[in-house]
Amino acid sequence: MTQHSLQGRTEDEILWFQRRSFLQAAAAWTAMGGIGAVQAQGRSNIVELVGDALVNGMRLRPQQTIQTGDEIVTGPNSNLIFVLGNSSFQVRQNSRLSVERGATLNAVSLLRLLTGAVVSVWGKGTSRQIVTPTLTAGIRGTGVYTEIFAKENNRSYFCNCYGTVDLSADNSREIVKADYHTAFWSDPAARDGRSLIPAKAINHSDEELEFLARLVDQRTAWQIAGKKGSKEMKTYPAQG
Repeated sequence: MTQHSLQGRTEDEILWFQRRSFLQAAAAWTAMGGIGAVQAQGRSNIVELVGDALVNGMRLRPQQTIQTGDEIVTGPNSNLIFVLGNSSFQVRQNSRLSVERGATLNAVSLLRLLTGAVVSVWGKGTSRQIVTPTLTAGIRGTGVYTEIFAKENNRSYFCNCYGTVDLSADNSREIVKADYHTAFWSDPAARDGRSLIPAKAINHSDEELEFLARLVDQRTAWQIAGKKGSKEMKTYPAQG
């Protein structure tokens, strides 16, 4: 497995892709036609649900379908993996988010993360954003990791694992192009006049992005380049 640093997360949360239950669920997802079957047959778009989760205040069942416009809350020790349109999502425990509707029922225009963390892979498209209490990320075709640190005054962490992101926070804006993990902190108040502070890669791994990309018939930038598990991580020294 690729190296990664943990900050307030456990190894079990990061290693969900190694669980037998997920491997079986992913194999069943593929055998039943994957993303194509979801769109053509109206099948559930939940790949795996471990533990408890709520959708619009009601308990989520594995056979249900998550739609744009839904609000999702995950409980302790839970893990939720689902696909919407050409994008896939892995929601960590104790997270709260909404997926807002775009041009069609299956197109996510905005992922609003209020608490917790999400790993996501996005197919090509326009007018998509991830919003946290302190930053906004304009998404193109990319893979990203987003987390809110509630105990640190809702400080946001955002990693552009690969692709291009238009990242803004208060008075700072960056067009971030990455082949392999470029990360930032965003604090409620600017530090030395800067609202986007370079960070190291934490709390997520290559393999997570690879499995999520596979669910929507994609590959990560390092897989395309034939550099699986590159150790030359393009990140900055940790700040704060």
